[in-house]
Amino acid sequence: MKTIVCISDLQVPYHDVEAVKAVTKFIKAYQPDTVVSCGDEMDMQTISRWSKGTELEFERSIGRDRDLTRQVLYDLTVEHMIRSNHTDRLFNTVAMRAPGLLGLPELQLENFLGLDELEIKYHKDPYELAPGWLLMHGDEGNVQPTAGATALGLAKRSGMSVVCGHTHRMGLTHHTQTYRGGKPKTIWGLELGNLMNYNSAKYIKAGLFTWQQGFGILHVEGKTVVPQLVPIVNRSFTVEGKTWKW
Repeated sequence: MKTIVCISDLQVPYHDVEAVKAVTKFIKAYQPDTVVSCGDEMDMQTISRWSKGTELEFERSIGRDRDLTRQVLYDLTVEHMIRSNHTDRLFNTVAMRAPGLLGLPELQLENFLGLDELEIKYHKDPYELAPGWLLMHGDEGNVQPTAGATALGLAKRSGMSVVCGHTHRMGLTHHTQTYRGGKPKTIWGLELGNLMNYNSAKYIKAGLFTWQQGFGILHVEGKTVVPQLVPIVNRSFTVEGKTWKW
């Protein structure tokens, strides 16, 4: 049996430090075969289009945030990560504001985050992380208001099961097809939630969140893949009968 721990939407420096520490301890104890990240590892708030003309643009924190992101990814032992809208901000900012710097190796995300040194493989396109399962960020199609529906929509379009983030909601749903008793074909949509500190999300009006902290696990045996959601509830989560609290 192979296990893959899937996390998403850390959005450093807006991550939940204590939750991330607990997940780090869990990973060290659980020893999965692989840890993958579904994107938005770093918020890159200072170069967001929403920051233009605001105090965020002058924080001068991007270097510090980058170093902290590297440390968090190292602690979580991430081995694969996918492109995402927040980390796309680096390329988009250069392209829109300083196109003369395009092509500078230091400003390419892989080099900016030092992913080779961290032994993390960066995927610009959907990545097949398990038989019949794709890793995406979640912004590749239409975002749906119902948890799990965004991932399932991507699964229906690709014809493969999808694990993604982006929505900050946790959801696990499926679509099964069969004909007159034939062997059913099921594709899954798995949305991972997030590992953010909600107090840092000042942009949510009135603090009315529809989000859920947590992560996911894929259990792989041959071509059989069983998805599992691990919600964080009251500063704790439980996997296989063991609980991590903080």
